Amino acid sequence: MTPADTPKGLIRDYFETIVSCVIFVLFARTFVFQQSKIPTGSMIPTLLIGDYIMVNKFAYAPVTGSVSILGRIEKTLLPIRDVARGDIVVFKYPEEPEKDYIKRVIGLPGETIEVRHRQVYVDGKPLSEPYKIHRNPPGLNFDQDDYPPTQIPPEAYFCMGDNRDNSRDSRAWGFVPRDNLKGRAFMIWWSYEEDRDAYMRTSVADRIAGIWGKITHLFTKSRWERTFKIIK
Repeated sequence: MTPADTPKGLIRDYFETIVSCVIFVLFARTFVFQQSKIPTGSMIPTLLIGDYIMVNKFAYAPVTGSVSILGRIEKTLLPIRDVARGDIVVFKYPEEPEKDYIKRVIGLPGETIEVRHRQVYVDGKPLSEPYKIHRNPPGLNFDQDDYPPTQIPPEAYFCMGDNRDNSRDSRAWGFVPRDNLKGRAFMIWWSYEEDRDAYMRTSVADRIAGIWGKITHLFTKSRWERTFKIIK
C-alpha cells in the first residue's frame, strides 16, 4: 500500500481538493464573477423582476503585461474588451455609490446623445433599438420622451433601461463614470417570479419569509425556461 492509499493519505487528498475548490470559488466570486438579482422592472423585457444574473467583473479590466505570457493567458482564459454600445452593465449608482444599478450602455465617450420623441440619436443618427419597449402613450412621460443634445464626457457612458417608461437612468441623473462600472451581465442562472415590491421588504422576518417562499414554491414559481439564458 502506497502512502497515498493509507487512510491519512486519502483524508489529506480530499482535504486538499476541498480547500482548492473553496479557494477557486472565493477567487472567482471576488475577482471574476458577481451574482446579482433584478429587483425592479426597468430592464423589461430583457431582464425580469426575480432574474438572478451572473456578472463578469473581469470583462473590462485592464490586461497586465499584454505582450507577456501572462497577458496572453489572461486574454485566452478571460476575454477582455472595451465597453461596447448595447452592453448590459452593473455599476455603482453615481448618486448613491453603495447601491448597484443595471442598465444598457447607449452612448459612448465623446458621442453626442439626444432623445427626440422617444427616438435616440447618436451623433445625429437614429439608433436602432429592437430591445426597448414603451408601454405608456407618447407625452405621458414627457420628461423621459426627450433629452437635449449632450456630449458624453471622456471616460463616461450614457445608460438607459430597456423599459423606457419605467426606468430612472442617465436621462435623470447623468452619466456613468467608467470607474463606477463593476462588470457586464452575461447570463441568467435562475429566475423566480417575485412581487414587484419584494425588494422593499428588507427586515429579517421578510427575508426569512422570502427564503421560505422560494423553497416551498421552487417548482411552481421558477421560470425554468430562463435558466442559463445568455443576456443580450
